[in-house]
Amino acid sequence: MNLSNLFRSRESDFLKALGEQAQKTREGLEALELYMQTGDEVHAKRVQTLEKEADELRRILIDDLNHTFVTPIDREDLFALSRTIDDVLDYGNTTLDEMVMLGVKPNAHLQRFASLLHEATEELYLAVTQLKDHPQVALDHAMRAKALENRTEGVYRAALAELFAAPDTLEDIITILKTREIYRHLSNAADRGDEAANIIGDIVVKMT
Repeated sequence: MNLSNLFRSRESDFLKALGEQAQKTREGLEALELYMQTGDEVHAKRVQTLEKEADELRRILIDDLNHTFVTPIDREDLFALSRTIDDVLDYGNTTLDEMVMLGVKPNAHLQRFASLLHEATEELYLAVTQLKDHPQVALDHAMRAKALENRTEGVYRAALAELFAAPDTLEDIITILKTREIYRHLSNAADRGDEAANIIGDIVVKMT
């Protein structure tokens, strides 16, 4: 195998690994959305399982990066994209942990959060899978993911405004503080998705 073929092979390997990781994140956010819609613990357990599987895929990708002298896509970009995609699913998983710990049940705002995040991870998955052969298409998907993050932030602000509108009792205040933490986790997930989209944009600029 000549050097150029070797580079193409390694590029395919890394992008395949990123695609697999993005797929796990997409599936995880789909399961989170289903949990918010139904409250069924089956979906919560699926999020946990997918988060562990995605972590393993990331460990393998990082190990491959550490053992590859030259990467066709910037090493730091590969690492950062993997990390931010991983963070989205991590925040989805910790959202469930916090909901159980604090006794917060799904509501309409949480359902909307999860739906938008699921859509964003769909766009990130499509962006990653198109990076090699259709970088401009990948960029389009990344921009759609960013737009969904903006919509998520709008939901976050509206949810907070409603939450703090009219507390009457100490119990109301405690519920507000608990629910705010859950909203914050999902806002953080959206922020990490936005950062992943930015990194994809940086990669496309360097590739074209």
